[in-house]
Amino acid sequence: MDHIYGYSIGCDLTRRDLQSDAKQKGRPWDAAKGFDFSCPLSPIVPQEEVFKSLPLVNHGDDENNHDRDDTHEEKLKKMQLILKVNGSIRQQSSIGCMIYSVSEIISHLSELFRLQAGDLILTGTPAGVSEVNVGDRVSISCGSSSGGIDGNFLMPCEFVIGPQNH
Repeated sequence: MDHIYGYSIGCDLTRRDLQSDAKQKGRPWDAAKGFDFSCPLSPIVPQEEVFKSLPLVNHGDDENNHDRDDTHEEKLKKMQLILKVNGSIRQQSSIGCMIYSVSEIISHLSELFRLQAGDLILTGTPAGVSEVNVGDRVSISCGSSSGGIDGNFLMPCEFVIGPQNH
């Protein structure tokens, strides 16, 4: 996974009012997904910074360290995503519960699109998608269940839901 620069936590918000209206009119939902502040992100942490704190397990003596990708992918699968709204957990799951792995997602997208430096790929969300309201405080973290890296894999993504602008 040398083609990955880094990792971040993002929250792909949807304005259900605009989505519902677009659905009823048979129109695209782009306004419901692409409004101001629709995708808050935590700071992007370079991949080497993320994984240098995690012990690597060397399964072979390949001088080019080709087995490293599998090791990183396995470590990613163990990380827990937790989304809280006003301090209450709404979503919680491990990255390993995703239908497709990070490398599978990148592989598939690269068949459909020309991926370039700076592109962001959001991989999906755990079960439990629900409504948020103006003033709600949202916090998303990604860490190991055993606490690793001070409990966090990445810096948390934290934001407050603001008023809608039409």
